[in-house]
Amino acid sequence: MHGFTDVDRQSDPDSWVDVLDRLTEEPFYRAYQERVRELLRPMPGRRYVEVGAGAGASAARLRDAHDVSVTTVDRSLTMAAAMRARGLTQCVVADAHQLPFLSNSFDGAWADRTVQHLADPHTAVEELVRVVRPHGRIVLADPDYDTQVLDIADQNLARRVLRFRADVLLRNGTLAHQHAGLLAALGLVDITVEPRTLLVRDPTAVDNVLGLRSWAATAAHRGTLDPTEARAFEEQFDEAVKAHRFTYAVTFFLTAATVA
Repeated sequence: MHGFTDVDRQSDPDSWVDVLDRLTEEPFYRAYQERVRELLRPMPGRRYVEVGAGAGASAARLRDAHDVSVTTVDRSLTMAAAMRARGLTQCVVADAHQLPFLSNSFDGAWADRTVQHLADPHTAVEELVRVVRPHGRIVLADPDYDTQVLDIADQNLARRVLRFRADVLLRNGTLAHQHAGLLAALGLVDITVEPRTLLVRDPTAVDNVLGLRSWAATAAHRGTLDPTEARAFEEQFDEAVKAHRFTYAVTFFLTAATVA
C-alpha cells in the first residue's frame, strides 16, 4: 500500500513541488481546478478526500474556501511532506488502488490528473466510489490525449509525436472521455461531463511543465522515432514559435457524478 513514486527517485524530487505549484497558478489550471471543487458541491463541516493530491494546493483551497475537512492521498513521500507543510495534516501516503479508509467515510472524493497514470484505473475508481457515502460526489479530471493538435510544418510528424505522447508516455492517456461510462457502470447517477481545452500559443509559459518540445527526443530515445526526425521536430517547433504560428491544444474532461 505504501510506496515511492518516480518523483521520490528523482535526483531533485523537491523540484517537482515547484513544478506543480507553478502549474496550479497558470490561469487554465486555476480555473478548471476551481470548477472541479465546485462540482464536489462542498458543504461546511463535511469530509472530502483527494487521491493523487500532489503538492496539495487544490486540497488546501477547498479546505479554506468551504470550511471542510480534507484528507489527501499520494504515493510520493516528497508530495506528502509538501502537503503537510501546507497544513494538510490529514495526509496519507498510500496507493490509489487500495485506499486505507473504511467504506462510506467521505462526503466526496476527487482525482485530478491522476487516473491517467494508474496501473488499474477501474480498480482505483471503484475505491473512490467505495469510500464515499451514498449521495456523495465523485469528480475525475484528466486530459484526453486523443484530442491533441499541434501546428508545425510537418503535420504527419506532429501526429506521430502526439501519438507517442498519448500511447507510450502515459498509461491511460486517452481514457478521460470514457470516465462517464466507467462511473455509469459502477451505478453512479447524475453524471455530467464538461470539456476544458488547454490552448498553448506560447510554449515558453508551460514547456518546463508539459515538456512539449522534448517529446520527440524522448520518442527517439525509446526507439519509436528516428533521431533525424526528432531533430526535425525540434527545428519545426522552434520555427513555429518564431513565426508566431505555434498552436498546441488538448482537451480535459471534468466528469462528475453522485453515488446512488
